[in-house]
Amino acid sequence: MKAELIAVGTEILTGQIVNTNAQFLSEKFAELGIDVFFQTAVGDNEERLLSVIDLASKRSNLVVLCGGLGPTEDDLTKQTLAKYLGRELVFNEEASQKLDDFFATRPQYARTPNNERQAQIIEGFIPLQNITGLAVGGLQEVNGVTYVVLPGPPSELKPMVNEHLVPLLSINHTKLYSRVLRFFGIGESQLVTVLKKLIDNQTDPTLAPYAKTGEVTLRLSTKAKTQEEADAKLDALETQILSVKTLEGVELSQLHYGYGDDNSLAQVAFGLLKEKGKTITAAESLTAGLFQASLADFSGASEVFNGGFVTYSIEEKSKMLQIPLEDLQSHGVVSAFTAEKMAEQSRFLTNADFGIGLTGVAGPDELEGHPAGTVFIAISSGEEVRSIRVVIGGRSRSDVRYIATLYAFNLVRQALLNA
Repeated sequence: MKAELIAVGTEILTGQIVNTNAQFLSEKFAELGIDVFFQTAVGDNEERLLSVIDLASKRSNLVVLCGGLGPTEDDLTKQTLAKYLGRELVFNEEASQKLDDFFATRPQYARTPNNERQAQIIEGFIPLQNITGLAVGGLQEVNGVTYVVLPGPPSELKPMVNEHLVPLLSINHTKLYSRVLRFFGIGESQLVTVLKKLIDNQTDPTLAPYAKTGEVTLRLSTKAKTQEEADAKLDALETQILSVKTLEGVELSQLHYGYGDDNSLAQVAFGLLKEKGKTITAAESLTAGLFQASLADFSGASEVFNGGFVTYSIEEKSKMLQIPLEDLQSHGVVSAFTAEKMAEQSRFLTNADFGIGLTGVAGPDELEGHPAGTVFIAISSGEEVRSIRVVIGGRSRSDVRYIATLYAFNLVRQALLNA
């Protein structure tokens, strides 16, 4: 089914309001397997609205009009569509009763003749009752085109769509099912390069990469009638994707860390800490507590995190973490030695199972001969301590700090998976 959304209202064209209904409806229709090919905004003008309806009717088989159902003279959506279809407007009994009840319980509001327009519906249309407002909507197929009329206020449109429209449009339609794969340790350009054959030859399911700060996601989508049917198709594509190797020969399965839009490396690492009953601490320099703050965002953080250290200056690194100052001066603040000592000492002083050390150059200036974006990250356990050096180039200070914490959480994730 090819859909077209028509937003009616001069206030949209003048920028007084933002057309958030288009985004909401596009997402809903995508879930139903309905393709939205066109979105149009038109002012409160009968002639122009008629022309837009006519064009939409010729190129789409689902035409959805939003707005213009109110009581005033410039609310002309139902009237104009009725004129285009050659039909009359009739009163809907349930909507009329709702008007009666509304004004009967609110004597402070004066009922005027134009209020009756809100209870009118195009002859032959299936009424879509307004749960949170007074203007009734409607739906009907005419000559192969399904027309839908919805109120403009999102507080009225969304409940009407969820409660009434979606069930009607779901009948005999496939739905769109999606799965989001999350990757860390590979950029979008390389991921697209190594998946080029799959992307170029995609039909159903489809895959689309999205770059995020420090990581990449892949959205797999398919149309199916049931979740089981969708899972079978998505599982097959996921297996193909994860078996592909990067340019360095690393299988994508090793860089894939989780699923879903509402997920993160921090969340995955936190979940593993809770699952395995382990505790963690950190000593942070350039990230200034961002790693620890990320842990504290999750409910139950105290089960895995009792506290840690923010040691920005070399003197505080020595004093708070009990590291000899001459050792820090000898190796430098920005070094694997310092990151490892920070991880070791933070773990020792708090008696945690794991300790993280973060030190580096957030930028924009270099430090100790290291360019901006140079970061050393260490992880310490009871068995070993190890560190990595990464250069996060071309980023702002906030991005360098954020991406550094991603590397730290990935070290925690890997350590827990290998424990």
